[in-house]
Amino acid sequence: MGIFPFLSKGPKAMLGLDISSTAVKLLELSRNGDKYRVESYAVEPLPPNAVVDKNINDVGATAEAIRKVVRRSKTRLRQAAVAVSGSAVITKTLELPADLSDEGLEAQIALEADQYIPYPLEEVSLDFEVQGPSEKGADQMEVLLAACRTENIEQRVSALSEAELEAGVVDVEAYAIERTYTLLEDQFPPQEQLVVAVIDIGSTMSALSVLVDGKTVYTREQLFGGRQLSDEIQRRYGLSAEEATLAKRQGGSGLPDDYFAEVLEPFHDAVVQQVTRSLQFFYSSTSYSDVDYILLGGGVAAMEGLGDLISEKLSRPILVANPFLRMSVSSRVNQQALVSEAPSLMIAVGLAMREKDY
Repeated sequence: MGIFPFLSKGPKAMLGLDISSTAVKLLELSRNGDKYRVESYAVEPLPPNAVVDKNINDVGATAEAIRKVVRRSKTRLRQAAVAVSGSAVITKTLELPADLSDEGLEAQIALEADQYIPYPLEEVSLDFEVQGPSEKGADQMEVLLAACRTENIEQRVSALSEAELEAGVVDVEAYAIERTYTLLEDQFPPQEQLVVAVIDIGSTMSALSVLVDGKTVYTREQLFGGRQLSDEIQRRYGLSAEEATLAKRQGGSGLPDDYFAEVLEPFHDAVVQQVTRSLQFFYSSTSYSDVDYILLGGGVAAMEGLGDLISEKLSRPILVANPFLRMSVSSRVNQQALVSEAPSLMIAVGLAMREKDY
């Protein structure tokens, strides 16, 4: 039990609602044993600047997009799991006495938080999760502390409320990706200390999560995404933003012949450079010097040939994320659209997988 319902597990049936900088993505999953089924899915674009760098600027416009995506999906659920970006969250693993009572643990967490959080505690939402016994001894336990500015959480809760939804849980994007990874990990050969770099390249932000044996050990976000390609198409060919985005999604169909050499290839090179730089930051700030595999997610991941190019340049095998590979799909869901969007739905999937702690 946490101080705030921030990391705590929520109700069993919840919508996964990924609010990115350009769209709201909705996913509803049902579960039978260890098998999942996609019940509802929809995506609704956001107006420009409604959300900037994962921060909600316009609650009303975001709420309207949420209303539309719920209507389009035809879901009957009214509770949702949403997430804040990793850069908005401070996490710290604490070593605390294993014999603390619940009240004592909460009091100790509040004392420890004051040391690590650079904001007044009255402006922050805290939660914690006991990870298990400490390697330092049986009398100690490891506790994960997570803190986020309360306003970041309240923006999301307010947007849901205006859209007549209830926030069942506010999660962290990196933890949602880690949850989705459990659906994909059997596609990698079994080995001890399996190090997988999950690179999620969205419209404006790229996030690197490194997982070792399925547990996140490192996260980092950078300002880089697929919108740079859209902007370049728009600038070079004098198109509107909507026309440029459509041309990009259609693989350059209808654009002049110089698109591939003059626009697309330089963008591919920029993606490789960003991935390389992100991994170098990881190597320089941890004891790791290599990764075994790269898992590519985000809207950019679906670009033809990009995965092969990154694999060739970094000499590492790449898997383009498809968390729906072993899921059944409701007849009311557009399966073709779902598969084409699969790499960009990793966060939505991880949020929709949240379940009640009985």
